[in-house]
Amino acid sequence: MLVTLAAVLVALLAVVPLAYVVWSSLTLGPSETWRLLARPRVGELLGNTLALLAGTMLLSTLLGVGCAWLVERTDLPRPGLWHVLFVAPLAVPAFVNSYGWVSLTHDVQGYAGALLVVSLSYLPLVYLPTVAALRTLDPALEEVAHALGHDRRATFVRVVLPGIAPGVLGGALLVGLHVLAEFGALQMLRFPTLTTAIYDQYRSAFSSSSANVLAGVLVLGCLLLLLAELSLRGDTALWRVGSGSARRAERVRLGRSRPVALAASSLLVVLSLGVPLASLVRWLVVGSSTAFPVGELLGATVTTAALGLMAAAVAVAMALPVVWLAVRHRGRWSDLVERATFTAHALPGIVVALALVAVSIRSVRPLYQTLPLLLVGYAILFLPRAVVSIRSSLEHAQPVLDDVAASLGTRPALTLVRVTLPLLRDGLGAGAALVFLAVSTELTATLLLAPIGTATLATQFWSASSAASYGAAAPYALLLVLVSLPATWLLSRQTRRRSKP
Repeated sequence: MLVTLAAVLVALLAVVPLAYVVWSSLTLGPSETWRLLARPRVGELLGNTLALLAGTMLLSTLLGVGCAWLVERTDLPRPGLWHVLFVAPLAVPAFVNSYGWVSLTHDVQGYAGALLVVSLSYLPLVYLPTVAALRTLDPALEEVAHALGHDRRATFVRVVLPGIAPGVLGGALLVGLHVLAEFGALQMLRFPTLTTAIYDQYRSAFSSSSANVLAGVLVLGCLLLLLAELSLRGDTALWRVGSGSARRAERVRLGRSRPVALAASSLLVVLSLGVPLASLVRWLVVGSSTAFPVGELLGATVTTAALGLMAAAVAVAMALPVVWLAVRHRGRWSDLVERATFTAHALPGIVVALALVAVSIRSVRPLYQTLPLLLVGYAILFLPRAVVSIRSSLEHAQPVLDDVAASLGTRPALTLVRVTLPLLRDGLGAGAALVFLAVSTELTATLLLAPIGTATLATQFWSASSAASYGAAAPYALLLVLVSLPATWLLSRQTRRRSKP
């Protein structure tokens, strides 16, 4: 009962920004709302957003699943090294990646460049859950399929793909939600979408009705994504009572295709890591505006790390009851509660921040521009990262263990601590790391919600790069990468360790 109540409270908190957007739109009236929507510019922005959304989800999924298959199921040399290289782009924020490309060539500005750069940045969001799913999948199922006469392709389609589908779909969903909310990278790549238009509206008129209407369109897109993912995922239970076969699946021999696989993997690493890091080093060395204000750099680094750690703890704590309700008590209401936590993720950070500002000023004024309100904003924005990660672990945790503990007289709270949480250890760590990475690169919500005088690496980087001072922005970008490295390493290590035979 307490878990259900906690999950409902988390869901209600998560939909506050959505409620604000809906309320703001309703106050305009149908005719005014339609007038703001039925404009050629809105149609153009919607087309750009949908085209980038579809292209990025498709490309990131193909690359993520392909890389995961190469690392986990083929005899590609040094799979551990490739795993680290495929996860490493997580340490390079999307707007830093765009900064690297744009400062080298303006040819990447436009749809093709945005599709390439954003897909390379979000590739690990699909790769990581797919690797975890492949390592968890019982190889005995594939062996049975082979024994029944199915070739490798049929086995992959009928056995492997359904087994890894929750991980793949969860990753693709995260990519889609990130694309809907992405601002910094697309602004640098000069590819206008609904999100960049919302920022422009708020910048020109702090409380713009047009911006709220556009935000409502983004929310609708988010809801469609969530429904599509829910429909494709189904309700198949993936946990099993036994431990399964304590061994790895047989690796596929690449044979003559091995050089091609190595060349393709190397090209992908060069594009996703080599280009932005090389550009960063170049501006550090030759930039005319390059400077190293030690005090400001150190202060921004400490602030960024502290905010990331606190927000990760809050988001994981909020995600636990939601995931427990969704997995252990499946049903329409539990699905609704879980889906509600995703809605704010599709909103630009500035919309979420303005909603919290409006609510705090009207209802809880002492919280305005305080650390607690900033942490709540971070948690609402990045809660889906924790939910998806923890859910993946709980899906494979046997519920019968809870029943056994209860039959032995263990109280529910003790069962949670001794039985359930150890099983969720990897998911909790992955969720916390993902939230930390997101918070360390968050920009617009930080500008609006943070206490006066708060400076993070992202806000300092954006201030310098917006003025085309690429050299001045380079030290902050380098520190952003360095701060993100421990969380990226943790994600890489946990994914490889998960369900290791």
